[in-house]
Amino acid sequence: MTVAFYPGSFDPMTNGHLDVLVQSLNIASSVIVAVGIHPGKTPLFSFEERAGLIKDSLAQALPDAAGRISVVSFDNLVVDAARKHGASILLRGLRDGTDLDYEMQMAGMNRQMAPDIQTVFIPAGSASRPITATLVRQIAAMGGDVSAFVPAAVLDALNGKFKRQN
Repeated sequence: MTVAFYPGSFDPMTNGHLDVLVQSLNIASSVIVAVGIHPGKTPLFSFEERAGLIKDSLAQALPDAAGRISVVSFDNLVVDAARKHGASILLRGLRDGTDLDYEMQMAGMNRQMAPDIQTVFIPAGSASRPITATLVRQIAAMGGDVSAFVPAAVLDALNGKFKRQN
């Protein structure tokens, strides 16, 4: 059984995250979506909210894959968290060359610390490439329509955070 670890902030879950997750199920028996918790940062959504949104988004997009995906939090090195959960693959989504430059540095460092964990890059589909959680948060906060960038459950949650209706 191949376990993959997909770390990120997922604040909020975007269609880009969902795209990478769907693709990852083609290479791993199970995927652990790992929400990074940083004490110095104040997220828009709590861990519990993010975990719920990830599960809701997956249930809608991949109802038959629910048993292959779990959501956990971590606040330490990603390789230590991956190892703790029995993962042998570290998943990283790529949107463009800028992501690749950064992710190659991280992959090199992670390999030095944990040679038993293989980093696998998954390219985002063309529709997902411009999407970032940061831009989604900013657009939503300013009253913009982010429905093309996030799953329905996330759209509802963003509208609730910013107190408006679709």
